[in-house]
Amino acid sequence: VQLQASGGGLVQAGGSLRLSCRASGHSFRSYTMAWFRQAPGQEREFVAEITSSGSGTTYTDSVKGRFTISREKNTGYLQMNSLKPEDTAVYYCAAQKGYGGHFGYWGKGTQVTVSS
Repeated sequence: VQLQASGGGLVQAGGSLRLSCRASGHSFRSYTMAWFRQAPGQEREFVAEITSSGSGTTYTDSVKGRFTISREKNTGYLQMNSLKPEDTAVYYCAAQKGYGGHFGYWGKGTQVTVSS
């Protein structure tokens, strides 16, 4: 499966962005999808994931209540509200077949910059 992330940009603190991750090349229905991010000089970190059915979601503590992960057909989304400067990073979407394993499929990142 190939993943293409989009939707990043520059936004002021308190603003919103919606990232999209389009999957192609294979049915996406049986894949768990996730978002990760990497800020300059820092390691990549997990942000959120959603099960193949869409019924289960998990978030890192720092984005709970502000970010919402969702999916529809072959596209996943990350709605980001109340953005903070510390959310500035390159955001990557990733996928794994099934659940609980290794994320083996990655898209190119999309830059999110939040100004103070």
